Amino acid sequence: MELAWETLQGRNAHEAGRLLLRRLVGTDLPSIACTPQGKPYFSDGSLHFSVSHTDRHVFCCVSSRNCGIDAEECDRQIDLRLAQKILSAEELKYFSQATDPRDCLLRFWVLKEAYAKLTGRGWGNYLQDTCFSPDDPRIQVIDGCYVAILEENEEENHAL
Repeated sequence: MELAWETLQGRNAHEAGRLLLRRLVGTDLPSIACTPQGKPYFSDGSLHFSVSHTDRHVFCCVSSRNCGIDAEECDRQIDLRLAQKILSAEELKYFSQATDPRDCLLRFWVLKEAYAKLTGRGWGNYLQDTCFSPDDPRIQVIDGCYVAILEENEEENHAL
């Protein structure tokens, strides 16, 4: 898998994402299509990709396997009541014991969003059936952002 990122510096996130894709894949991008649920993919099936952007950054991963990426600024403010809506019972145990609940919730958020992009199912109640850990090693801190990348067939995806 390959990963690239940039700061937006006033650019449109969609355009910046395409530029990152070109950097990773080459100047001639295969045509992009979308599943009925809206997940983008290269129509020639050559590679899989996922793009995420924050207010200040854009991230892109390309892989031979289906993948999903999400990024959030580490300093992002988030409503902690969201935990009750998106976390599973197991994840709520981690959250309730966290010394920094905002940080913990952001870590869960990037994992769940990356999983939603991986599956192509979007946000739904099924995301409460996951069992992620806020200490998941697939969460990286890159340029002030939490970034989670999940790939298909990883035993650690922790979808129940």
